[in-house]
Amino acid sequence: MGTATVGRLSVPGASIYYEVRGSGPALLLISTGNGDATPFGAMADRLAERFTVISYDRRGFSRSPLDGPVDDDRRLDDDADDARRLLEHLGDGPGYVMGTCSGGIVALALLQRYPEQVAAMVVHEPPLVSVLPDARRWLDFHDELYTVYRTEGEEVARPIFRTYAGLDGETRPPAGFELPEQVLADLLSRLRENQVFWYEHELLTYPAWQPDVDALRAAAGRLVLAGGSASHEHFSCLPNVVLAEQLGIELAILPGGHVGHITHPIEYAETLSRVLGDTGS
Repeated sequence: MGTATVGRLSVPGASIYYEVRGSGPALLLISTGNGDATPFGAMADRLAERFTVISYDRRGFSRSPLDGPVDDDRRLDDDADDARRLLEHLGDGPGYVMGTCSGGIVALALLQRYPEQVAAMVVHEPPLVSVLPDARRWLDFHDELYTVYRTEGEEVARPIFRTYAGLDGETRPPAGFELPEQVLADLLSRLRENQVFWYEHELLTYPAWQPDVDALRAAAGRLVLAGGSASHEHFSCLPNVVLAEQLGIELAILPGGHVGHITHPIEYAETLSRVLGDTGS
């Protein structure tokens, strides 16, 4: 990975760890349900050739500790506020945004609450099952998955989740982009703790969030909903397919599957850069 400038931003209720690379217009990367900035590293290095790339650990995950107990009823609002504050702190005017998986839900909440902060946004495969016609079925599935986690443990729940999220295929970086041994060990240690936080504070609430479709439609000219070239026909992309129909926009395709930013970092970065540029212009 390239060299990043590391910083910390104090926000209400948390201290946010962030990394900055490159120069140019601000591009905020919002992490998945693992909550950690590190998996964006290889893609962020390539994007830094054009953008000031901001990646960060979402509140409560990894190196962004909370100052007190979690308020699950307003945690998504807090996540969106954190994204806004990072753009204001590190950017210069409206910024570009990419959110993937749970980070895509945070990105949509950011666009809904603070559209003036967004020049263009790509949202990749958010698990927003609330928009599906059979939403109740999938919300019940999340309830059942949480019960499995609490009663049988994360080891039993993990393969169920991975199949549902489209993570049965390759999820590792390509040759030449592997993390250094100690960096990987540190990341895996953080992710084990993050998984528990995700089950307890995100699994049941983020997919159930009800977006304001009218508010998103008003900002649809700055919004790209995307699926992976290997996953756009998988369930993980279905919420975006439905939401794109509701907003009257076309679904974009990015390289790889649900974690294409890891498995295809260079191709993903180049496609993302082009899509953001086309949308922002």
